[in-house]
Amino acid sequence: MLVTKYNPYNEVRKSFDLFNSLIQNFDVAREEGAIASFVPRVNTREGEDAYYVEIDLPGIKKDDIEITTEDNVLTISGERKMKEEVKEEDYYKVESAYGKFSRSFTLPEKVDVENIHAESKDGVLEVIIPKLKEEEKKPKKIEIK
Repeated sequence: MLVTKYNPYNEVRKSFDLFNSLIQNFDVAREEGAIASFVPRVNTREGEDAYYVEIDLPGIKKDDIEITTEDNVLTISGERKMKEEVKEEDYYKVESAYGKFSRSFTLPEKVDVENIHAESKDGVLEVIIPKLKEEEKKPKKIEIK
């Protein structure tokens, strides 16, 4: 006979696990049924002279992407319009994926907002945010008059 100690928290944990699985299933169902379910993956990194934001946007044209800054927030938004069409002798297949997306990032205080630039290559958009150059604080001699 196997004897185990009763732990009332196991019942609570099971309830939370059930609740979490219901929420996850709801999110998956909502994403599958929603038109605007596209959320691009983002990588951010800091270099010596700039911050870099890389966003995976496969199949999205540069004209469908908008990058703006307002109140120290960088926003990258756009719309994905993909349509794959296959016509064969015995079948016809069309797969479409549509959806708007928007990702926002709060910028650090010491960035050069005027010189932010973006490059797109092979479905990856890279936004380069230059840092403001800090002037070296040299000792200053003050003349007495």
